[in-house]
Amino acid sequence: MNTTSATASFVNQEAKQLVYKTSNLNLWYGDNHALKNIDLDIVENEVTAIIGPSGCGKSTYIKTLNRMIEMIPIVRTSGEILYRNRNILDKSYQVEELRTKVGMVFQKPNPFPKSIYENVAYGPKIHGIRDKKTLDQIVEQSLRGAAIWDEVKDRLNQNAYGLSGGQQQRLCIARCLAIEPDVILMDEPTSALDPISTLKVEELVQELKSNFSIIIVTHNMQQAARISNKTAFFLNGEVVEYSETNKIFSMPKDKRTEDYITGRFG
Repeated sequence: MNTTSATASFVNQEAKQLVYKTSNLNLWYGDNHALKNIDLDIVENEVTAIIGPSGCGKSTYIKTLNRMIEMIPIVRTSGEILYRNRNILDKSYQVEELRTKVGMVFQKPNPFPKSIYENVAYGPKIHGIRDKKTLDQIVEQSLRGAAIWDEVKDRLNQNAYGLSGGQQQRLCIARCLAIEPDVILMDEPTSALDPISTLKVEELVQELKSNFSIIIVTHNMQQAARISNKTAFFLNGEVVEYSETNKIFSMPKDKRTEDYITGRFG
């Protein structure tokens, strides 16, 4: 019985495809060398956590994965980031195409100053969907996918600013789901939330990974341990260690990793 389970697990793992392959990525803010020789493979349908102290390059790295980092004029990069075997740093890769595949949820909830319905329908409308029945289906499906439908179904026409912080964050996740992404990037998505809302978002992340690949930056090591399959530890712009989460937290290979997760610095 155990042998069969282990074999099945191994087969499933082998069948998974690489979503991202980062090779020798370097990034500078002007003269500041913020990311140094990053090599990182991200596998589909898993939660990959990125941990490390403030200023270590976590958010910078995640913002390279949808090229949002390019909004800062002084940034320059070298190396390669393959998304589904295409180098996204190649200028021929249209950023609009990339961002329909790679959605993002930010640290603080950022709903639009519109109704709950219009927040979720915004992306599909941008992509040319105008049929009301189709939009209704997308809105309901996305809100259900973000585990918030039952809380908002009777007030879809009310302003999203009337929702609690936790509900706003789940609405932002629903807005992300509405464009049917392949990958969801999350940059400390629960840092501004209370413990109950944090738990709901964590449970949601666990549910979503069966259909999406999720990369989450978190300052909360307990959160990384609870929800991720793999964890990368960043320090001073470098990947110190990257492995299965249980190995990172129970048997780290690098003393710097051990020192960080045991609270000796950070």
